[in-house]
Amino acid sequence: MSDEPSSQQLAHDRTDLAEDRTVLANERTFAGWFRTGFASMAIGLGFQALFLKMEPAWVPKAIATIFLMLAIFIFVAAERRACKVLSRLDTHTVTEFKNRNLRLMVVAASLGVLALMIAIWVLPISAA
Repeated sequence: MSDEPSSQQLAHDRTDLAEDRTVLANERTFAGWFRTGFASMAIGLGFQALFLKMEPAWVPKAIATIFLMLAIFIFVAAERRACKVLSRLDTHTVTEFKNRNLRLMVVAASLGVLALMIAIWVLPISAA
C-alpha cells in the first residue's frame, strides 16, 4: 500500500484551501467596503469644514449629512454581504470573523457617524 495521498484526497484538500482563500478574500472585501464608508464620512466632514460660510447655512450641513448617511449605508451593506458569504462557506484551516464581530464593528461605526451628524446640526460652529 502506498503512503501517497490519493488523487481524490488531494482534490478535497485543494477544495478546502480554496474555500479558506475565499473566506479571506471576503474579509478583505469587507475591509475595502469599510474603508469606502470611512472615505464617505471624511468627504462629508470635509465638505462641512470647507464650506462653513456658504449661505444658506443648512446647505453644507445637508450635503455633509448625505455623505454621512451614505457611509452608514455602506457599512450596513458590507456587513450584510460579508455575513451572507460567510454563511455559505466553511473554514478548514483559517479562523473567520464571527458575524457578531462584524455587526459590532458596523454598529460602532454607525453610532460614530450618527454622533457626527447630530454634532453638525446641533453644535454651534465658529469659523476661526
